[in-house]
Amino acid sequence: MSRRVVRQSKFRHVFGQAAKADQAYEDIRVSKVTWDSSFCAVNPKFLAIIVEAGGGGAFIVLPLAKTGRVDKNYPLVTGHTAPVLDIDWCPHNDNVIASASDDTTIMVWQIPDYTPMRNITEPIITLEGHSKRVGILSWHPTARNVLLSAGGDNMIIIWNVGTGEVLLSLDDMHPDVIHSVCWNSNGSLLATTCKDKTLRIIDPRKGQVVAERFA
Repeated sequence: MSRRVVRQSKFRHVFGQAAKADQAYEDIRVSKVTWDSSFCAVNPKFLAIIVEAGGGGAFIVLPLAKTGRVDKNYPLVTGHTAPVLDIDWCPHNDNVIASASDDTTIMVWQIPDYTPMRNITEPIITLEGHSKRVGILSWHPTARNVLLSAGGDNMIIIWNVGTGEVLLSLDDMHPDVIHSVCWNSNGSLLATTCKDKTLRIIDPRKGQVVAERFA
């Protein structure tokens, strides 16, 4: 007679504990307009959250140590003319963050270490190349000033943020909306998922799909 073996989770005795009120962030008007990306991003210095804003898109940047109730007039990072859909901190500079928007643009921002007195409205650079909303951002893990974007035009663009130049445009690999994109650890390959239910591994230097699998 065969015995049924039940594999138990190694986390079965791990329990979470909610943070106290003075260690949480309260009264943040989180945006209800989202892509399949995350509405928040964090690095060793700051927490950034996409928020509701009239007349365009915005996100708030808070020092990690600034917990508790957030003032409704706390300065925002604004500049997009439509909702912000994704944000991503630069892995090489904790004061630089990129934002993508429904207005088809990407903006790169310098965040000061001090709390600004008014909204931050001037990006370091604005990147324009997509024809539809941009919902995915991902910085290159090892190369400085290299940023990837993907949007509703089924296109992936890799940018030189320092110059605003398009380093590579991949516009014929996905027949439908791209749901997610990520780099491997050294940035030599990309993994993408698409609405066509196919996982693709792409070599960006060759501009080729090196492997794919229908899920």
